[in-house]
Amino acid sequence: MEVYLGIDVGSVTTKLAVLDKEDQLIDALYLRTAGKPIAVVQEGLREIARRLSSDVQIKGVGTTGSARYLAGVIVSADVIKNEVTCQAVAALQYFPEVQTVIEIGGQDSKIIIIRNGIITDFGMNTVCAAGTGSFLDQQASRLNMRIEDFGERALESKKPVRITGRCTVFAESDMIHKQQMGHRIEDIIYGLCQALVRNYLNNVGLGKEILAPIVFQGGVAFNQGIVRALEEILEAKVTVLPHHEVMGAIGAALLVHEEMAARGDGTKFKGFGVADAHFRTSSFECKACPSMCEVAQLFLDGKVLARWGGRCDIWDIMTCT
Repeated sequence: MEVYLGIDVGSVTTKLAVLDKEDQLIDALYLRTAGKPIAVVQEGLREIARRLSSDVQIKGVGTTGSARYLAGVIVSADVIKNEVTCQAVAALQYFPEVQTVIEIGGQDSKIIIIRNGIITDFGMNTVCAAGTGSFLDQQASRLNMRIEDFGERALESKKPVRITGRCTVFAESDMIHKQQMGHRIEDIIYGLCQALVRNYLNNVGLGKEILAPIVFQGGVAFNQGIVRALEEILEAKVTVLPHHEVMGAIGAALLVHEEMAARGDGTKFKGFGVADAHFRTSSFECKACPSMCEVAQLFLDGKVLARWGGRCDIWDIMTCT
């Protein structure tokens, strides 16, 4: 069996997706990054290798996510693509009529505007946590509640309270104040879901023409309270697609399949043995110009495999490309 592997390494979660030559998903992994992207990518490779049958051949590997360059060097990726492209390609694969993609992850969020199958605009938030899943995780923990139960409790709300949502600090203070006033937990939770959606639309979605059909992707799409709040505020149906949590990895696999078909040569992927290699990372500040960029570098057995992160290409090494 010929398959294509997509790897999406984010700050909170790492996703892997395996597609067959008909672009059907045959396996996927959803792992916590836990601040150790190299170790988690290697863990994912070991698990995928264990789950795939012995006759499977990896014909191409693509990486995406905030650590896509790091992951790309580790696995010797054939393509390295940005998250916006991968999320859009995956959405179009499952819902060709989609016009708006809402993607909310652990520590960032994005909106992608699509018209006639083409990306025409997008917006991203990588700074404020008030519109992301990590804030929901934090508040679920504070309320001694599993994040998996957060959305279900939100749906029980009959009279949600308004929570200030422009800043995580103010939102948490407002939640505590509402608890002290005696409001029901369900109403506070759903009020928080509404605040997160307002923050997302007022920042990431500001100035964007949000048209249906609307697709909701990312790990936060598990939260039915957020889905309900989106539909109420947008006054439109919001579709949560199957495998929404691994769409970035699926998009990377779709793109590498397309790339390998066009190139007609073999994959650079060196095999699952890289899961046991000993990589090391470091960084330094470049003083070649006033920008003083921080340049990241990856080592294997004392040899520099890659450098990236500068505004120019003075230090760039990328052995996988």
